[in-house]
Amino acid sequence: MDDWSRQTGHGVRFEWGPVGADRLAAGVACLVVVDVLSFTTSVTVAVEAGTRVHPYRRRDASAEAFARRMNAALAVGRRAVTDASPWSLSPAALRRAPFAPRLVLPSPNGSAIAASAAGATVVAASLRNATAVGAWLAASGHGTVDRPVAVIASGEHWPDGGLRPSLEDLLGAGAVIASLRDHGRTALSPEAQAPAAVFTSAPDVGGAVAACASGRELIAGGFAEDVAIAAERDASVVVPVLTDGAFAPAP
Repeated sequence: MDDWSRQTGHGVRFEWGPVGADRLAAGVACLVVVDVLSFTTSVTVAVEAGTRVHPYRRRDASAEAFARRMNAALAVGRRAVTDASPWSLSPAALRRAPFAPRLVLPSPNGSAIAASAAGATVVAASLRNATAVGAWLAASGHGTVDRPVAVIASGEHWPDGGLRPSLEDLLGAGAVIASLRDHGRTALSPEAQAPAAVFTSAPDVGGAVAACASGRELIAGGFAEDVAIAAERDASVVVPVLTDGAFAPAP
């Protein structure tokens, strides 16, 4: 694989989407997945409540079979929530739902990246826990040239399936990278410097999340509470790490 595409020589790297994650994963010690609206935000909400979260790349019959094998509850689509299936990708719904010890959380973006990353430690980050993630990574020795970190902004999809870079994930990734830098990890690739600069220069991060395309889509669909939860900057100190196939609090 070409060194230029892997941002070699830098301790903190940045890319977009599943393809970017595949490109960087093999050459880093840790992969940080950022999907602010809403996979990684939902992961922080669930994990801080004591739930182990299994990422799954598809929401179909295979997800149901996987949940049965894991003896786990299955998160359904936002509009498919019922009394019998109260768990969904919506962080607001997760806060209202009964406690589940294990939860399968399908998502075509963040969950797919987390489920496919092999070899590296995988961490779920959002605006809710970005500072805690950066501090934990630095304290664990990650983010150096010898133990590099790749921060992956999940993005969204256009109707044709192509990647749509999303502002909320750029800001979330920038928040993690800025925290890493604040904790002494200064060997940032130019690609990583850019989202950190966007985050630190944003006058109103929460307002930007609400007003950007993804935020407007959710608000128009009746899920304004999800957007508000996603904008709870540093409300959580939990650092979800993928352990034995499920996100759980970092040791």
